[in-house]
Amino acid sequence: MCGCGALGPGSAPAVPDGDRKAVRALLDRWSAALRDRDERAFLAAVDPAAEGYRAEQRRVFANLAAVPLASWEYRLVRTGGFAPAQGDGRRLAAETELSYRLAGYDKAPVTTKARLTVVERAGRWYVTAEDAPRGGRQLWQQGPVTAVRGARSLVLGVGQDRARLEALAAAADRAVPAVAAAWRDGGPGEGGGDGGEGPGAWPGRVVVQIPASVERMAALLDSPVSNYRGIAAVTTGEVGGSGEAPADRIIVNPEAYGALGSFGRQVVLTHETAHVATRTLTSAATPLWLSEGFADWAAYRGTDRTARQAAPELARAVAAGKAPRGLPTDADFGFAGESGRLARAYEEGWLACRMIAERWGEDKLVAFYRGVGGHERRPGAVGTELRRVLGVSQVEFTAAWRAYVERELG
Repeated sequence: MCGCGALGPGSAPAVPDGDRKAVRALLDRWSAALRDRDERAFLAAVDPAAEGYRAEQRRVFANLAAVPLASWEYRLVRTGGFAPAQGDGRRLAAETELSYRLAGYDKAPVTTKARLTVVERAGRWYVTAEDAPRGGRQLWQQGPVTAVRGARSLVLGVGQDRARLEALAAAADRAVPAVAAAWRDGGPGEGGGDGGEGPGAWPGRVVVQIPASVERMAALLDSPVSNYRGIAAVTTGEVGGSGEAPADRIIVNPEAYGALGSFGRQVVLTHETAHVATRTLTSAATPLWLSEGFADWAAYRGTDRTARQAAPELARAVAAGKAPRGLPTDADFGFAGESGRLARAYEEGWLACRMIAERWGEDKLVAFYRGVGGHERRPGAVGTELRRVLGVSQVEFTAAWRAYVERELG
């Protein structure tokens, strides 16, 4: 549904300070009621004349019952112009930010935009509508959330049986120490404790969300469903920044993930967990071949998979005389394009990281990753760190990688 008006500059008369203050107070009451799990107070903030929206919010309140919230707060960003309300009163468009933290998992709030419509009736303000994409941008807008806690993970699911959520938690629990060992950050050991406090340290815990379908997954990510048909999972979050960056979410495609065997599922969870661990030291300077290649390297590290087994698309290309001439570009990791190009891009990045780990050592691979991510801009970052960490030029590295691909797959 959509009850919000345009918020463009100069498109409506200014909203008086008193009204903005009243709307802020409304949002504060609404937020506090949800934090306190007070359904009566929560619904008291919803327009009594908006029967459909009240029913929807009653469901949302119930859907959140199992979600371990440490905080929940709406912040008013700006307001649009007034419009007459049905019956009596006035309507006002309110652009807000919803910030929330999951208890025991998020070091800082996760923030998302929320476009609300509020209405004033007989001197009192209520929330009366929300402009949300079809299917629900938040998991709890899609149905009752079931929560399963692992030793190092929290799995939140909608439309999934508990056994599947428990299996996801078990896979995530195995992924965390595997990634901590690869990332070498003083992360969780056998006891499952928190990671260290230095650059690149991470809490050693992951949050996994699994919606009911790939269509619902696309709604969570606010992207076309065609982007995720064959993708087993993705990780959301902000690259770079400090250790206070919002926690990532691993979002699982129940269809593609379900089609994998147990080994494939573990690789997927470990790969995505590696993105969580490396997020604060992944920046705009980090090429996708390095970030995705490192995540695959961490996922396959310690397994018995050969290069041919783990890189079948690239092996076929090499056998056909179409070995890569250069490292994959970011564009090669796009969802559209030639069939097999995306898979080969991942495999090429993985082999580049595997080569570094074998030739220069795993510590050098991690140092190279951290070094590249420490740059603010892409130009020169990889070349500089290849020289500094590995002692080779970019041309020399590319030539060595091409020979390595031919040797491993030829």
